[in-house]
Amino acid sequence: MPKNKNAFSSLAARRRRAVTRAVHAGWRWVQRSGAVTAERPGRLLFGSIGTGTRLAFPQGTVFGEPWIHLGDHCIVGEQVTLTAGMMPDLDLGPEPILRIGSGVVLGRGSHVIADTAVTIGDDCYFGPHVYITSTNHSYDDPGTPVGKQWPRMEPVEIGPGCWIGTNAVILPGAKLGRNVVVAAGAVVRGQVPDHAVVAGAPARVVRSWDPDLGWQPPLRTPAPVPIPEGVTPEELLALAESAYDEDDAPAAGQSPAAGQ
Repeated sequence: MPKNKNAFSSLAARRRRAVTRAVHAGWRWVQRSGAVTAERPGRLLFGSIGTGTRLAFPQGTVFGEPWIHLGDHCIVGEQVTLTAGMMPDLDLGPEPILRIGSGVVLGRGSHVIADTAVTIGDDCYFGPHVYITSTNHSYDDPGTPVGKQWPRMEPVEIGPGCWIGTNAVILPGAKLGRNVVVAAGAVVRGQVPDHAVVAGAPARVVRSWDPDLGWQPPLRTPAPVPIPEGVTPEELLALAESAYDEDDAPAAGQSPAAGQ
C-alpha cells in the first residue's frame, strides 16, 4: 500500500509540474504576441513609433495615440499608462502632445499623463511606478469639491540622460535639465539644473556637478569600473552566465540537495 501511495503522489507531482510549465509557456507566448511594436501596433495607432521600440504586454491605459510619438529603441514596461488629452476621442490639434525620445526606458506600472505638452528626452531611464503629469487639481473655490474644479495644466520637460527613481512624481511645470538624477519617492516641481541630484518631497538639490571641483558634496563611493573597450555583448552575456553558474554550484563536499 505505501508503494501505491508513493506512486500516486509522484504521478500527481509530475502532472502539477507539467501544468506549471504549460502555463508559463502559454503566458510567455501571450506576452510576446501582445507586445506592441512598429511592425505590430495592434489597436494602438501612435502618431509615430520608432524602430526597435516595444511596449510590453499587458499594457496599461493608453489613449490619444495619434498625439503620442515614441522614438527608437524604447522599452515600455508592463502596465504603463500613456495618455494624451484629458479623455479619449478628443481632437488635440496638429502637434504631438506627448513626445518620448529614443532609448527611453519606462519602468513597470509608470504613468505619463499628458493633458498638455510632455517631452521626455533621449536616453532617460525611469524606475517602476513613476508618475509624470502635466495636470493638477485646483482648489480655489472652497465651496466646490476639488475634483469638480477645473484643473491647472503646465508643460513638463525632462532633459536627455535623466534617471528617475522608483515612485518619483514629476508635477506640472517641472523642467529637468540634462543628466538629472531624481531619488526614489521624490516629488519634483519647478526647474532643476543640468547634472543635479534631487531628493525629498518637495525635491531639492542635494548634489550638483562643478566643472572645477567635480561632484559637490563628493561622492561617497568609488566610480564603477568601466567595461573594457572591444568587449562584445555576447562576451558580456557569457560572463554573466558564468557568474550565475558559479553562484548556483554546490560548495565542495555538498550535495545538490543540501539545504533543501
